[in-house]
Amino acid sequence: MFANPVKILRMFGLQENAVVADLGAGTGFYAVAAGEMVPKGKVYAVEVQKDFLPTIKNKAREAGLNNVEALWGDVEKIGGTKIGDNIVDAVIASNIFFQVEDKDKFIEETKRILKPGGRVLFIDWVLSPAVQQKAIVPQSKAREMFERKGFTYEKDIEAGAHHYGMILKKT
Repeated sequence: MFANPVKILRMFGLQENAVVADLGAGTGFYAVAAGEMVPKGKVYAVEVQKDFLPTIKNKAREAGLNNVEALWGDVEKIGGTKIGDNIVDAVIASNIFFQVEDKDKFIEETKRILKPGGRVLFIDWVLSPAVQQKAIVPQSKAREMFERKGFTYEKDIEAGAHHYGMILKKT
């Protein structure tokens, strides 16, 4: 793990009663950290790889959290997250965009689940020996893609040496 989820989530500014969706949750680094930051809220950890769901559940249980729900879902399909329309305050999209084949559908699904004014914490690779350079989406291109779909750029955040980070808002 190159990035520090707690440090990054502090920059995102989650409210204690927020409803959060971690899209492409992996093994739950961000989902569990977010669960600790939203004790009166809820975290949906959405992951397409079913093998990761028990890991997320175990990490949440070990942390004493009952507000993290691991969901099997496809973030590249409208409705694929299994989260209702306009119910999420914040979306975490960390180290997933470079893997997403249908980036437009991913952005549309993100927009669908977010409340008006909801925010996206977007983190992706700048460079990595583990990721092919051609798969990496430059920050300017990712920002442009989100803005075309009705998001407003808020600010950049520090996401470590190998990543860029930004916060976008559903308008």
